Amino acid sequence: MTSSAWQKSSYSGANSDCVEVRVSDGLIELRESDDGDVIVLTTRLNLADFLQGAKAGEFDHLTTS
Repeated sequence: MTSSAWQKSSYSGANSDCVEVRVSDGLIELRESDDGDVIVLTTRLNLADFLQGAKAGEFDHLTTS
């Protein structure tokens, strides 16, 4: 298994509640920095679709509990 290091946005600063990303064996892995045991595997196309939706505000109505 070939994996790059986990990276988070520089906009996150010292916050521990952010999304981290890395590439592993050609797949893109996403996780929350405060819960590193949960990893979502996705493809470049799926990530591009997600980012496009986020930029368009498709997820703005979602809240966390």
